[in-house]
Amino acid sequence: MLNVKDIVLVHSERHDVSYVLRICAVAALGGVLFGYDTSVISGAIDSIKEHFQLSPAQTGWAVSNVVVGCIIGAFLSGWMAHKLGRRLTLFICAILFTISAVGAALATTFSWFIIYRIIGGLAVGVAGAVSPMYMSEVAPKDMRGRALSMEQFAVVGGQLIVFIVNYLIASHSTGQWLSDLGWRWMIGSEVVPCVAFCLAIFFIPESPRWHMLSGQDNKALKTLTRISNEKHAQSVMREIRESFHGTADEAVNLLAILRNTGARWIIFVGMMIAMLQQLTGVNVMMYYAPMVLRTTAGSMQSALFQTIWIGIASLLGCAIGAWFVDRNGRRPLMMWGSLGMIFGLLVVSWALYTQTPGLLALLGMIIFMVLYGMSWGPITWVLISEIFPNRLRSVGMSLSTTMLWIINFAVSQFFPMVNENVYLRSHFHGAFSMWLFAGFTAFAMWFVLKFVPETKGIALEKVEAVMLGKSDPSSATTAAWVEVKVSERN
Repeated sequence: MLNVKDIVLVHSERHDVSYVLRICAVAALGGVLFGYDTSVISGAIDSIKEHFQLSPAQTGWAVSNVVVGCIIGAFLSGWMAHKLGRRLTLFICAILFTISAVGAALATTFSWFIIYRIIGGLAVGVAGAVSPMYMSEVAPKDMRGRALSMEQFAVVGGQLIVFIVNYLIASHSTGQWLSDLGWRWMIGSEVVPCVAFCLAIFFIPESPRWHMLSGQDNKALKTLTRISNEKHAQSVMREIRESFHGTADEAVNLLAILRNTGARWIIFVGMMIAMLQQLTGVNVMMYYAPMVLRTTAGSMQSALFQTIWIGIASLLGCAIGAWFVDRNGRRPLMMWGSLGMIFGLLVVSWALYTQTPGLLALLGMIIFMVLYGMSWGPITWVLISEIFPNRLRSVGMSLSTTMLWIINFAVSQFFPMVNENVYLRSHFHGAFSMWLFAGFTAFAMWFVLKFVPETKGIALEKVEAVMLGKSDPSSATTAAWVEVKVSERN
C-alpha cells in the first residue's frame, strides 16, 4: 500500500524547490508594492485631511480613490497578461508604481494627488491578479499553496514595512510638519521597493503556460525542465495542451466563456470568494486603524505605533497559513480562521461600544489579523489562482479581482461616513460597523464550506472537474500522488 507521506516527499524532491521559490519571491515583490501602496495612506490620511481641508466624504475619497484604479487595472489584467505575457505585465506595473509614488508625493493640489493615486491603483489592480497568476503557473501542484502564500506574505510584509516607516516619520514630528511635508515623505518612500521590483523582474522566466498559449512550446519546455526534469516537463505540457480545449483566442473570449454553464459557475464562485474577503472588514484595519484606535490610544503617535502590531499580527498569521495550507488544505483553515475573525471583531466592537481605554481594541484587531492572515488573506488568492482551468484563468482572475476591488472601494469609501455618522457614533461609538463585518464573515464561512471544494494537491489541469462536481477532490488528489509514484518507479 502506498504511503502518502512518502509519495508527497518523492514528488517534492523531483522539483527544484529553491528555484521555484526564488522566482515566486521576485513575482511576490508585486505583492510588496500592493501592500505598501494601499496601506501607506493609513499613516498619512489625517495629515492629508488637514493639509487639503477635507470633509468626511472627501476623506473617504482620498483613501478609496486608489481602488478606482484597482478596479480598472484588475479588469485589464486578463487582457494584458494574455497579450503581453505575465512578466512584461509585471514590469509595466513596477513603472506605474514608481510614477504614482513620485507624483502623489509632489502633488500640489488634491486633484493631482487623486490622479497619481489612481495610477498607483492601476498597478495594484494588475499586479494583484497577475502576480498570483504567475506563481500558480510556475509552482508544482504539491507546493502551489506554499508558493501562492508568498503573495499574501509579501502584501502583509509591504504593509508592515510602511506602518514602521510611517511611525518613524511621525514619531518625533510636529503636527504642522506632518501636515506640510511628513505625509509627502510617507507617500514618496515607496520609490525604494519600486526600483527593486523594476530590476528584479528581469531575473525570472516567463510563465510556461503563457508560452504554450502563444505557441512557444520550446521555451515552455525549457522553463518546466528547469523546474523539474525533461520527462516530467513533457508530461505537464501534455496536460496543459489538453486543457486548452480550443485556440488561444478562446481563452479571452468572454462571451464564449459565459455561454458555458460550468464556466459561469466557476467564475461566479471565484468572484464571490473575492467579494467576501473584502466584506470581512480587513481594510478598515489596514486603512483606518489609526483613526479607529485614536479614540482608545490617546494620541495619533500612539495609534500609529499600535498599527505596527497589527502588521506583525498579520505577518504571523500568514506564516501560520503558509505552513498549514498544503498540509491541512484550504477549507479547514477558512473555517477556523473565520470563527477567530468573528471573535476578534466582537472584541473590537465591545471595546468601542463601552469606550474601554487601553489595549482591548488593539487586542481584538490583533486576533482578527492573525486569523485573517492564516485564512482569508492568503487562501483567497490561492483559490482564485487555482480554481480556474487554463482557458479561463486570465478572464476568471481578472473578473474576480475586479469584484474584489469594487467591494474594497465600497468599504473604503463608506466606512468614514458610517463611522462618523452622528446617530451611529452617539449610540454605538464606532461598534456598529464591526458588527456588520462579523455578520458578513459568518456568511463568508458558510459560502466556502457549502460551495468551494478542497483543491489541495489537485493539478490545475484537473481542477475544473472537481469544481463542477464531476470528480471527488480526495480521489483526484490521491490519483495525482499515485501517478507521481508510478512515474518515479518507471
